[in-house]
Parts: sequence; structure tokens; C-alpha cells
Amino acid sequence: MPAATLPPARTPGQYAVALVCLGNICRSPMADVVLSDRVAAAGLADRVTVESCGTGDWHVGRRMDHRAAATLTSAGYNATRHRAQQLDDSWAERFDVLLAMDASNLAGTRSAASADGGAGERALLFRTFDPVDPGGEVPDPYYGGDSGFEEVLAMVERTTEVIVAALEQVLGSSGDRRGDRS
Repeated sequence: MPAATLPPARTPGQYAVALVCLGNICRSPMADVVLSDRVAAAGLADRVTVESCGTGDWHVGRRMDHRAAATLTSAGYNATRHRAQQLDDSWAERFDVLLAMDASNLAGTRSAASADGGAGERALLFRTFDPVDPGGEVPDPYYGGDSGFEEVLAMVERTTEVIVAALEQVLGSSGDRRGDRS
């Protein structure tokens, strides 16, 4: 699959994106919040579903890491709604694409997706869409300082811009971007 191309929608006019990391308290919830914001700004919120999960179960039901939430809040995003979820076989059936933050989580996502009879091709690295380093991994900031969360946010913001453009292409619409209306 060429870079910056999403798998086709399973339901015409609708698209579901899952974001996957290890514990669902840092990287994938940050990407969830930013992508949800960008999808809404593009006028696609009624056609695009965004959720996040982790391959591990340690944090199920918990809020995102306080440093991730603080980084998002400082950048003007609402980080209050997130509750950690765990990836299971049903995610491959419910989502058009599953975007993993690193190679290890991609392998876990593809393993879970294999139960869906070949849905593994719908699992990709999140940074497949990164205009700076396509196919790179999003580093886990959990054991580091605040600068790691800021680095992740910068990666997520630039990558989500490309993902939104890819969503517009898949959905056959340029959307209604805020600020572009006359």
C-alpha cells in the first residue's frame, strides 16, 4: 500500500480509525484527542469515528497519563474524556484502519486482527502518514520527562494533518474546514 493511503471504507460514507499503543494512557490517547479535533475542524465528525486502545490491560478504565493530559491542555485540546480501553478481536471488525504507535504494537494489532480473516492489512503504523519520517515509530514518553510528551504531540499533530487529508480522499469530500468558509 503506498504511503499516505488508507484502506477503503467498509461502509460507504463512513470511516472508523483506531489508534493503538501499549497501555492507552500516553501516545494513542494523545493521537485520539488531536485526530478527533482535526476531524471535527474538517467537518467530518459525523462521518469519522476515532477511538484509541492499548494492547495491554494495565490501565483499562483509567484517565490518560497526567503529563499527556497536561501537554494536550497546554496546546488547547480537551484531554478530559479519555478512559483507557484494551484492544481485542472486535476492534479489527469495527474499524477501517488500526494505526499502531510502534512496531511491537503493530504486531499485537495484526495478531488481534488476524481473527477477522485477513483484516491484518488494515493495521498500519501511525507514522506511515508522517510527512517528516514516514513509517517511523512514535516513541513511548512514559518513562521520560515532559519533553517526550511535547515531542509526541508534535509528531501527532503533523501526522494527523495527513491522515485527515487521506480521510477526505477516502470519503470523497474536501470537508468544511474551519476558517475556510466565506
